[in-house]
Amino acid sequence: MRILIAEDDFTSRTMLAAVLRKGGHEIVEVNNGAEAWQALQQVDAPKMAIIDWMMPEMDGLELVRRVRSLSTDQPPYLIMLTSKGEKTDIIAGLDAGANDYLCKPFDAGELRARVKVGFRMVEMQMALLESREALAYQATHDPLTGLFNRRAILDHLHQQLVHADRHGLAVAICDIDHFKQINDIHGHQTGDDILCGLATILKDSLRKDDTVGRMGGEEFLIVSTLRAATDRFALFDRIRRRIAETAMATRSGNLHITLSIGVASAAAGSTVDTLLERSDLALYHAKNDGRNRVILFPEPTKPADEHKAEQA
Repeated sequence: MRILIAEDDFTSRTMLAAVLRKGGHEIVEVNNGAEAWQALQQVDAPKMAIIDWMMPEMDGLELVRRVRSLSTDQPPYLIMLTSKGEKTDIIAGLDAGANDYLCKPFDAGELRARVKVGFRMVEMQMALLESREALAYQATHDPLTGLFNRRAILDHLHQQLVHADRHGLAVAICDIDHFKQINDIHGHQTGDDILCGLATILKDSLRKDDTVGRMGGEEFLIVSTLRAATDRFALFDRIRRRIAETAMATRSGNLHITLSIGVASAAAGSTVDTLLERSDLALYHAKNDGRNRVILFPEPTKPADEHKAEQA
């Protein structure tokens, strides 16, 4: 573990570093509070710091207070190193945010013991953070495809609508054509392979500011920001064509699928419900008109024949 030693006394700092390096730790040494403060603000800051109370430029008490004011999910474990033996001073250090203290002159065995306690606390903290991140991921992602789940993609759409007055916004509902036949003929596991393969292609086909999620079953939702002069049809038809031209690797061999897509654009007063209703209506027309095509809502001004793709 990386440990920061903030101690202005060279002899004391050298002894601390020697004991900890012997224990296998990586040591970062600074000789004043200001340097320690800079080090502890870095993205890769040490997970533990041994801080002397009396230091130039910034004392240990002020340093501890500043570190504890940082907004972080991984606050460092702080051990206050002090020659002040009064209980009131020790309490002041702990109240400021120190996790533990060590009196000078320090005992090497006590130092190792207190660092071990800190190491266990850091490990527990990291495990809790990983568990929290895993739970957050599970709550927002579809377990099969790894895409946003229905709740997460709709939350994202709601957030994007707030900014729809500053840029265009399009919503596309994508549905796999004849997906029930794939399940009936090849089995649901092959159907799952198709869903995962489609998810990968959709992610790879989207632009930086676009987002896709699985609404459920074989239905996916794309939320796309539209810059000036963006051709909505061309944007989503490019995705449709790539799907139609790609052989999906499944446990039943390579299979081809097609996609029907219904698209609606946000306008003044648009809500999540109205956008979903309009894109769903456009999807209905795409299915009714022969599948494997993109339909815009409202109907495109170009002749329908120009926008229809060949039926799979």
